[in-house]
Amino acid sequence: MSSLPMTTIQGQPSWPIKSSLVKGWLTQLGGHLGPVQFQLGRKIVQPYSVAPWAEEPLAAGSPAILRALRGDFFCCPFGGNATPWRGEQHPPHGETANAIWRSATFTRTGARVTLQTRLTTKVRKGRVNKFISLIDGHTAVYSRHIITGMTGSMNVGHHATLKFPAQPGSGVISTSRFIHGQVLPEPFELAENGGYQSLKPGAVFRSLQRVPRLDGGQADLSVYPARRGYEDLAMLTADPRLPFAWTAVTFPSEGYVWFALRDPRVLRHTVMWISNGGRHYAPWNGRHTDVMGLEDITGYFHHGLAESAQPNSLNRQGIPTTLKLKGPRPTTISTIMAMALIPKKFDRVASIIVRGDGVDLVAANGRQTHTPLDLSWLRPPAPIA
Repeated sequence: MSSLPMTTIQGQPSWPIKSSLVKGWLTQLGGHLGPVQFQLGRKIVQPYSVAPWAEEPLAAGSPAILRALRGDFFCCPFGGNATPWRGEQHPPHGETANAIWRSATFTRTGARVTLQTRLTTKVRKGRVNKFISLIDGHTAVYSRHIITGMTGSMNVGHHATLKFPAQPGSGVISTSRFIHGQVLPEPFELAENGGYQSLKPGAVFRSLQRVPRLDGGQADLSVYPARRGYEDLAMLTADPRLPFAWTAVTFPSEGYVWFALRDPRVLRHTVMWISNGGRHYAPWNGRHTDVMGLEDITGYFHHGLAESAQPNSLNRQGIPTTLKLKGPRPTTISTIMAMALIPKKFDRVASIIVRGDGVDLVAANGRQTHTPLDLSWLRPPAPIA
């Protein structure tokens, strides 16, 4: 185990981590993982978004999360958190996305390299340990957060944010089976504030291909970029009976796919934050385009802890919107985010099947590709005796 030196990349002091096929940087401010580069055959692909203002000064009082905004980061609690909860006032997406992470160390065990860092929280006292692992020969990022010392209800999530090629419809989004799909019940953006949305607030849907719009039409959320000039938010609730839930974005013209795997009993929902130039206030200024957040969470949309812990339209139906933290007993949240090359005419991911040393990604038209993965990562680590 060794301590890690930092380097500044795209405006943020960051710790590097590298395997044979993946290279990434983790910001000290907020623990944002990005940029990340994947070696796919002869291609180097960088799928995650970095905010266009990353190297610009922001207005005094801007939350730290806006200065670091990039890639994937862990939120505890997830969401805006504008409403206090039992005396707790958390920053947007929690201290884990805004505070300074400490004591980063680097270990190598065989083909696996791991970056570990920690955060001692103040609003609700506790500790969060972050582990980012890469494995030689795998085009995947293995991310794990272990929460200890906190007690009570908490909404949590990952905030993976992808930058799509600018060509309309360059990416095709698909997911494992979901039992509930809904547009944010309240307005996401207001014209009087310089923000614009296209989807109908509160609309319930069963298919990504048919989601009600404000103008009475239907939007296809499975194809993106689309709806330039609008900012929207919707959420999908995974079937908890699945052995793992997945979200995938196929880029047929580019010849690769990005996908994420999780335990749907830990992270119940996927928030789709569709950001295509619909915010005209600073620092967004209409320039945050062709970006989609595919954010695996347990929470009530993007609101925050108070709205997730209180009775809401989902938990009244028996759909959890918080986890129960149990003080010294660890709560473990693990995800895998990966990429793979795809054959020609691979249209969109229809299923992900465990096989051999990894998974097969099977297209709707029957074509498929295989990629090695360590699926045991999604199981909680054994407790230390």
